[in-house]
Amino acid sequence: MTQRLFGTDGIRGAAGKFPLDKPTVIRIGAALVRSSGKDHLTKSVVIGRDTRESSQWIEHALAVGAAAEGARVTSIGVAPTPAVAFLASSGGFDAGVVISASHNPYEDNGIKIFSAGGFKLNDQRETVLAKVIFDDSWSTPGAGSAPVVASDLLSLYLQHVRSVLPDPTGLGPMRLAVDCANGATVGVVPRLLGELGFEVITTGCEPDGRNINDGCGATHPEHLSQFVKAQECRMGVALDGDGDRAIFVDGRGHVLDGDKVLFVCAKHLQSENRLRGDAVVATEMSNIGLKLSLEALGIDLVRCAVGDKYVMEMLTERRLALGGEQSGHIIFADILPTGDGLLTTLMILQAMAATGRELESLAEELTVYPQVLVNVRVREKANFETIPDVAGVIAEVERRMVDQRGRLLVRYSGTEPVLRIMLEGRDQAEIRHWAERIAEVVQRRLG
Repeated sequence: MTQRLFGTDGIRGAAGKFPLDKPTVIRIGAALVRSSGKDHLTKSVVIGRDTRESSQWIEHALAVGAAAEGARVTSIGVAPTPAVAFLASSGGFDAGVVISASHNPYEDNGIKIFSAGGFKLNDQRETVLAKVIFDDSWSTPGAGSAPVVASDLLSLYLQHVRSVLPDPTGLGPMRLAVDCANGATVGVVPRLLGELGFEVITTGCEPDGRNINDGCGATHPEHLSQFVKAQECRMGVALDGDGDRAIFVDGRGHVLDGDKVLFVCAKHLQSENRLRGDAVVATEMSNIGLKLSLEALGIDLVRCAVGDKYVMEMLTERRLALGGEQSGHIIFADILPTGDGLLTTLMILQAMAATGRELESLAEELTVYPQVLVNVRVREKANFETIPDVAGVIAEVERRMVDQRGRLLVRYSGTEPVLRIMLEGRDQAEIRHWAERIAEVVQRRLG
């Protein structure tokens, strides 16, 4: 039942349709409280949301369900995911909930749940919650009270992340471009960077309920690239719809993904003896060049499954300080238990201040292997390993990648009906040819 409800980043789907129809959302809120055992009592919940037109009613429905079961529910309004995670860990709440579908279009929405420690629910907790939701032995409660609005709690989060860059004067005059994806960081990131003394030039900061991620933000960094060059900025940051990840653009307009950011931050933390364990966690999607470049610095790369919650679980298990994803989720475990685009921006600025170098200079030390990622929409997530022609072409490509010192990864998206085909190797044209060959077979059988 977990597979029907939870993906790699909580519950996600079309707003107004199962599981994000009003009755089910009320039931999810109630089940969150009912499923708490003696070790995980849920008496108080903090909720934040993004700017989608559906987010407010979904927030209200979930709050009504939780309140009907006796929980005290507090809303901080439009707020980035890491703010909710921080308040769940340090604000005296038993759980945190974010209403957002992150980088998805406005028609979708989602529910992310955090424990009292600010951690996303692990697979075991999600399984327990799903069983309670689908348990027919109890009825969805009647209307509870609406959440108490306390948007001033956002200031606690801002004070916490601001401490990362207490004195930015060493950077000199600096014009920064910020793309908030018309999402949850609109009232947060430009404000804090402005208070720190930077000249902030914004784009993607006029949400209307339907334009979140629409041609802007972390999924469309080409927009920011042009904006940075046109506005003559020293760097730019593009956040996603809920603010837990960011993609950067250097002063030349070059786009820097999470691998490059992870490398810059790892080297910076190592230079200050803050890279605990001399190791970094990254997912199986990260470029093999990241592994080789980190090893040249004496830093190990520990891989985990795709999903920032799995990065955090591995960081906790190995007691490490830094991890992230190529998509831009970067986690500084000693500061926050989840990815944070604003925090990552401040850490990049900290690295620039410490070295006196521009972002492009710091990032170019990473040697990146050519990488191709092809997405194929599928009717259903069938086991492709049991489909002879699909399994056959995958096996053939794996054999060919040996000579390329390359790597093939084929996996389903945890949030969309999409099969992702990722190939790395020395020859860009060859790996693209073989990635498209796999995609062609998959499309024919599963598309």
